Amino acid sequence: MKPSSEEEEVVQGVGPWDECFEVAVQLALRAGQIIRKALTEEKHVSTKTSAADLVTETDHRVEDLIVSELRKRFPSHSRFIAEEATASGAKCVLTHSPTWIIDPIDGTCNFVHRFPTVAVSIGFAVHQELEFGVIHHCTEERLYTGRRGQGAFCNGQRLQVSRETDLAKALVLTEIGPKRDPDTLKVFLSNMERLLHAKAHGVRVIGSSTLALCYLASGAADAYYQFGLHCWDLAAATVIIREAGGIVMDTSGGPLDLMSCRVVAAGTREMAVLIAQALQTINYGRDDEK
Repeated sequence: MKPSSEEEEVVQGVGPWDECFEVAVQLALRAGQIIRKALTEEKHVSTKTSAADLVTETDHRVEDLIVSELRKRFPSHSRFIAEEATASGAKCVLTHSPTWIIDPIDGTCNFVHRFPTVAVSIGFAVHQELEFGVIHHCTEERLYTGRRGQGAFCNGQRLQVSRETDLAKALVLTEIGPKRDPDTLKVFLSNMERLLHAKAHGVRVIGSSTLALCYLASGAADAYYQFGLHCWDLAAATVIIREAGGIVMDTSGGPLDLMSCRVVAAGTREMAVLIAQALQTINYGRDDEK
């Protein structure tokens, strides 16, 4: 799956992170092969923060592959934020050093049930600025990429967000999050109800925040919000959405804080603000305080 000639023209010789980007693409494709094969095999499933927060041996295998290969190729890079390492106690801190932010399988619950909305996500930041994102939709073999200032693509075709500003004409995506206590579920359902009362065309939950954000970047949905997603769900997709012309911000309406475990994204600022104003907050803490 090579970039198209249009994409090659955009990315060729554009900055100091070309090799990093190309390696991330190749690793995402390799990870996708592993995940597709594992989908058909028996899985050993464990839980993390809740009964709905799942992990498998394939999550660990893919994460180990990506991190070990990146360490070999870029020995001066010492900062890695990866989902399963963080779950095992590794610190989740974004510094000014080159930092890789990795979700080995986004949609692990889907993966366990062989539901096909499954992706691997690799983001890269320098000086706390997101430089590029690579997301591979494994079962459909769609490769989403974005580089700061260089556009966003899916399998070489340039992405463009929806320009919808009217919530009454919007398709909105979200995810439930791992908390399932009665108070959290009450607020989650109340937020959906508020959007439906505002006459949104629909609210969808697909089980992969990373791919939901890619659908937003491609113009297939108009907005996305979530409480309880993590920086590894968001980093790569944020670059892709911004480069497709979209907005990614905090649910308060302020600038995005990658560690805040909350986000609103949309094709237009007007839509993002409307969504943010409709939401009641669910507190998941911060990634960098866990």
